[in-house]
Amino acid sequence: MFLLLVLRYYLEEVASLTMFLKVQLSWNVIIAAENLQQGSLMLQRAILIRLLGDFAAKRATKDLGYFTAVTTLDKVGEGKVRQHTGDVLFPVVFNGVTFKLFKGEILEGVVHKVLKHGVFLRCGPIEHVYLSNMKMADYRYFPGENAYFMNEKASKIAKDVTIRFVVIGTKWMEAEREFQALVSLEGDYLGPIASPDI
Repeated sequence: MFLLLVLRYYLEEVASLTMFLKVQLSWNVIIAAENLQQGSLMLQRAILIRLLGDFAAKRATKDLGYFTAVTTLDKVGEGKVRQHTGDVLFPVVFNGVTFKLFKGEILEGVVHKVLKHGVFLRCGPIEHVYLSNMKMADYRYFPGENAYFMNEKASKIAKDVTIRFVVIGTKWMEAEREFQALVSLEGDYLGPIASPDI
């Protein structure tokens, strides 16, 4: 019994550090009067299309991370006509998937910019993942048109190289509605794992 409790605790801890989150959300979807058509299938289609558009436009929130997919539309409530426009507001409940980085998580990203003091990577929908040269032990900067970092083992960090890293911090930027992350190569099995030259 004790082993089961330990295993359950471990699985809950691992699940809480995963980058993909399954969420259930309640939103209001507004359908313009001219898009309302007879037939429940066409109405459901219009609601789903509008929900997908709103979901994509919202982009991200601080608590949930980046919105990546709607998986199921669970419930569509009764529509309420808006007084001045004639549009109809439908409350909906749906399940979706979001992407959020957590401190201590090990992920992979692709280098898209090399600077003297570090590199910027892309990881999923996150464009601003920064790896400082201070967090790349034993790597030296080599300037030039195609600047790169290299260590004594000839392991190279350059543009378009895939790198495995550990997240050491994240920051939510409210104005841009996006996250920034600070990452490190300090740890086992971290560093370049694939290069476009291979």
